[in-house]
Amino acid sequence: MNQSILFNDDIYFDEKKSAWFFTGFLDGAPVTVQIKEKYHQRGLVITDSVKFDWEDVVENWLEDHEPNEDRVIVLNFD
Repeated sequence: MNQSILFNDDIYFDEKKSAWFFTGFLDGAPVTVQIKEKYHQRGLVITDSVKFDWEDVVENWLEDHEPNEDRVIVLNFD
């Protein structure tokens, strides 16, 4: 699958879901990425390196998967 994704620079931590979120556009349509990872919990600074790693994982994931019906990509690294 050859998909084009553009990521926004809007990473935030959701306390209720205990996960990181950021958004983007997949083939021109909005998409949300949810990442649960025990190493980067609330309060830690997300560096450019971490951000680029997460974006790379999403791009690789999209080679074999599609976002769910709510246009959310859920990745769990716990």
